[in-house]
Amino acid sequence: MPESQKKQNNNDNPQRPHPMFDWRPIIFTIITFFIYYNAIQDTNKALETVPYSAFKEMVKLDTVSEITLKGKQITGLRTGTTPQGKGKRFISIKPDIDDASLMPLLEKHHVKITAKSSESPIWLRLVLGILPWILVFGFFAYSNRALQSRMGGGGGMFGFSKSKAKLYEKINVHIGFDEVAGLESAKTDLREVIEYLTKPEKFRKLGAKLPRGILLMGPPGTGKTLLAKACAAEAGVPFFSVSGSEFIEMFVGVGASRVRSMFAEAREKAPALIFIDEIDSVGRVRGTGMGGGSDEREQTLNQILAEMDGFATNDPVVVLAATNRPDVLDPALMRPGRFDRKVTLELPQKKARIQILQVHTRKKPIAADVDIEYYAARTIGFSGADLENLVNEAALHAARFNKSSIDHDDFEFAHDKIILGSVGQEVLNETDKKRIAYHEAGHALTAMLSPNSDPLSKITIIPRGRSLGMTESLPSEDRVNFLQDYLEERLCILLGGRGAEKLMLSQVSTGAADDLKQCTRLARQMVTQWGMSEGLGPVNFPQHEEHPFLGMDMAQPKDFSDHTARLIDEEVEKLVKRSEQATDKLLAEHKEELVRLANGLLEHETLEAEDIKKIMALQ
Repeated sequence: MPESQKKQNNNDNPQRPHPMFDWRPIIFTIITFFIYYNAIQDTNKALETVPYSAFKEMVKLDTVSEITLKGKQITGLRTGTTPQGKGKRFISIKPDIDDASLMPLLEKHHVKITAKSSESPIWLRLVLGILPWILVFGFFAYSNRALQSRMGGGGGMFGFSKSKAKLYEKINVHIGFDEVAGLESAKTDLREVIEYLTKPEKFRKLGAKLPRGILLMGPPGTGKTLLAKACAAEAGVPFFSVSGSEFIEMFVGVGASRVRSMFAEAREKAPALIFIDEIDSVGRVRGTGMGGGSDEREQTLNQILAEMDGFATNDPVVVLAATNRPDVLDPALMRPGRFDRKVTLELPQKKARIQILQVHTRKKPIAADVDIEYYAARTIGFSGADLENLVNEAALHAARFNKSSIDHDDFEFAHDKIILGSVGQEVLNETDKKRIAYHEAGHALTAMLSPNSDPLSKITIIPRGRSLGMTESLPSEDRVNFLQDYLEERLCILLGGRGAEKLMLSQVSTGAADDLKQCTRLARQMVTQWGMSEGLGPVNFPQHEEHPFLGMDMAQPKDFSDHTARLIDEEVEKLVKRSEQATDKLLAEHKEELVRLANGLLEHETLEAEDIKKIMALQ
């Protein structure tokens, strides 16, 4: 390893704050010119201006002792008997017409005459001719240097072509694979790359080639950037970190130049790792742009492709890239020889969530009543960043009440705040409060009476965010497949709140709007994607496909007839109405339990799992 890589670099964040533009030299120059100009004006103001005819009269009256001729300008010293005029200097200008009588007149009255050349000295003319250009070029040179300092330095106009990648010669030793919990498969792939960087001979003697690039794919917050830093820390090699958006500027060609600069610097410090975060900002499929910035983006991508393909086989430089949009990346970027490996980082399962929570609570004072496994079970769908935020929100809540440790109540508050938002400030009237209690009791009772549903963990009618209440179920384990019975019961649970309002209060309200939206969407997925419809059978009709990582619906082109579309709508309607009828029947048969649950909510506002069991056990 080069000696420069063995020196410790305590500056883990090499990008210092950019200095502000220094206006002092410009202000100083302006003030200097202002003073010089005023001095000249003051000198001229000190001289008395005399008309040429009056000047000749003064000579005839013997009130002029001496004059100085400089071109057409005449300056002189007055004499005389009056104290007001004696000793005063004056200035006069000769007319364009030559006056032959002036010199005899001056000689007759014994006026001392001094003549000076009207031309300025050569050195002064040179200074006056060159000085403005010196000032102009000096100003641009100073501005260029100042802007380079603000933009990270480097070559090219204003340093635009210099790579903006941050170089970490020595990564913080505390950021290792032990700090990255729940990504065992990804760490296994990266450990092989680390071993190649540290022990390349082991692989070269077998003819194995180092992977040129590794693409980390996954939802936001799953630890892609953290994993890249941990990889660099474990390998102990220089780490170049840059965001894909930092390549793009308004000037065409800047991005490609920055790519060349970054790869050249990485080769100088090899073995090294290059990490490009959010590579989809420059790696999108080519040929979709309309010019301008799109052309610049494509040139940048072309340069990345050329640099990755241009590595020598023994170049120990590996490119790590992260994205949550692998579907938009250019195929040339994804082929073997560029990004040889694709590592998918999924949302953590329960075991991984336990490990992540243990990492984030390791250095915090946690009370004995906090059950990490319980909160790992309640955080299905949370990413690593969400779990870190959960612990941090709990710590903030504990600090707000001056606690010495973070207890169960703090974690409960943090969990509800992340899921539903902050507690609302509005005060509900008794009518609305009663309706919300029956609505949530309807959801809860339907879930309890459904044999395949997840067990209840909490019911609340405290408004949070945009939600006026919540019924939470706690799955016993993470689900990867959903049976048809489970989904049909899920439809009934979603309709339980509306059914309870209709049963107990005679009419429905707008509070079930989100329930109906989720219910209709789930029913349409059952009919069109999962073949759970007797009328249409096991056929897939693509309408909306969910993004592989972001969970967003993406519209798909319609490739079925209008008649089929009507059949789909009819099947969805049948499925929802059948679930509504089953829900109404179930609630009518257990009306007494529904009333007990609603009364318990009106009294306590929040019911935990144990409270629900006690209420349901009453006869």
